[in-house]
Amino acid sequence: MTGPSNAFLTDDTVTADDTVLSDGTVLSDGTMLADDTVLADNARTSNRMPASMRGIVTTPSPEIAWFQQRFAAVVENVSTVVLGQVPSITQCVTAMLAGGHALIEGDPGTGKTQMARGMAHSIAASFKRIQFTPDLLPSDVLGVTFYDQRRAAFTFREGPVFASIVLADEINRASAKTQSALLEVMEERKVTVDGVSYDVPQPFMVIATQNPGEQLGTYPLPEAQLDRFLLRISITHPDHATSVAAIRQLDIIDRARIIRPVCDTDEILRMRQIASMVHIDETIREYIVRLVEATRHDERIASGASMRAILALARCSRITAAAEGRDYVIPDDVKDLTHAILAHRIRLTAQASYEGIRADELVTRILENVPIPNVSGHHTGHLRLRQRKARS
Repeated sequence: MTGPSNAFLTDDTVTADDTVLSDGTVLSDGTMLADDTVLADNARTSNRMPASMRGIVTTPSPEIAWFQQRFAAVVENVSTVVLGQVPSITQCVTAMLAGGHALIEGDPGTGKTQMARGMAHSIAASFKRIQFTPDLLPSDVLGVTFYDQRRAAFTFREGPVFASIVLADEINRASAKTQSALLEVMEERKVTVDGVSYDVPQPFMVIATQNPGEQLGTYPLPEAQLDRFLLRISITHPDHATSVAAIRQLDIIDRARIIRPVCDTDEILRMRQIASMVHIDETIREYIVRLVEATRHDERIASGASMRAILALARCSRITAAAEGRDYVIPDDVKDLTHAILAHRIRLTAQASYEGIRADELVTRILENVPIPNVSGHHTGHLRLRQRKARS
């Protein structure tokens, strides 16, 4: 069915079959299409899309469609381990595909360790767990050089950090000296012991769990180390229905152990390559920078977010876009990640802390005050260019 020229589409337009809109078709917000655009079957508009593209569902490229399927498979697999925490699981998978590290925070018994182990078991990659305690030493994490009498030479024995996915369980129970042992490997993906550097496997990710700071026997993470975590993910207690569902599975003692991998390391590296091709419009880049700069100009914030926060927002927003079947970033992709990326990177003033202001509250106000860019025209142009390339 071919739509007539100069036809108007409302925000709730639903098509019964593949509909081709001819040149000159006008959308409800006044945008005119310059070339043929195909509507998918029963495609209903989404408020997450730019206004000029509402009612239009473009077919994703094979690479993006494959990325979306693989992403959903990992999230679904981990969701069988930790019930009712899909948003937090989605953020953890996003951090992995963006090449960063995740800090999972929550009260004891909320499933922090299970989520980390579920992530590791969902990927066919090497996995090591480190239980952080006050008496843990840096050599227990990184490894140690010892004299091998049989070989009459010094030999390096790798520590548990030499794995693709490293679970640093209850990281804030170790001393600052041991916590700092992870600084180099989290940033440079290598470990230096006795002047010799050793590369860690790729992909590499640290998933750390943390108990609330007010608990006894915990040591706050230094700001330099917090900045190295791409996302801080908060896990809360499940709702009533989820808790009842968990009781129905009472005989499953360790859910993370029974799941099977749904992805391997080669696929993870391929997904990272696909995400690098997702388009970020210039106005989106400006929006990201303005959000981070706002944390540096707020009088209630003693120390704002660093350049790492800008790069983190850009990288993670591309992952979010690809996970939703798009090869371009929209403002909602950035907004959905802002709390998890910025809140742990800002330090409040003493007065703000005394008044009980939380970092999450300030991030919310920043999101409300920074103007959201209108990128609909740029995205429409990007789609037209992609369509022309596909036809050629």
